[in-house]
Amino acid sequence: MKNILGRKIGMTQIFGENGEFIPVSVVEAGPLVVVQKKTTEKDGYNAIQVGFFDMKEKKANKPLKGHFNKAEAGLKEVLQEIKVEDPDAFEIGQEIKVDIFEAGDKIDIVGTSKGKGTQGVVKRHGFSTGRKTHGSKFHRMPGGMGASAYPGKVWKGHRMAGRMGNERVTVQNLEVVRVDVQKNLILIKGAIPGPKKGFVTIKQTSKRV
Repeated sequence: MKNILGRKIGMTQIFGENGEFIPVSVVEAGPLVVVQKKTTEKDGYNAIQVGFFDMKEKKANKPLKGHFNKAEAGLKEVLQEIKVEDPDAFEIGQEIKVDIFEAGDKIDIVGTSKGKGTQGVVKRHGFSTGRKTHGSKFHRMPGGMGASAYPGKVWKGHRMAGRMGNERVTVQNLEVVRVDVQKNLILIKGAIPGPKKGFVTIKQTSKRV
């Protein structure tokens, strides 16, 4: 399965071949460096560990430096495992570039959504507000929490105010519009989760259409 890590640059717009207007998310994808191979015999599963985005030497501790020195790869800020059928098909130090994708491919994007902090029920769950008429004191409050006498408690999972965002989000079946191999850029139709400079995983879609 095609799989690569990237860093979200932002959004822009391009024009397609027929002159249609296409909003796209721009992601700096790769190159990844294979740092370690994991096999069923030794680790219980088949995977490769890849590094992405250069790290300053002063940010790395001794164990991390030793780990990268074994792979003869520069220090990387992000380490992630990718499951593969045959780890022997990859070599330590091998680069994985954005050219594994091409325009028209369907992909899934996994990222961390923007954190909104503590929010009320109107913004967090889309509750309706109270009336704005004179004398009303009920504007953005959540309303009743439960029944009066029975069962006399707030049910688990009740929608209430609380932390919003900053969670793992997967958006499925997006389309690759353009791939720039020289600049390691991939243009994806529509929006993707996370803020600018946020790291995302781009992989071949698992959704059947």
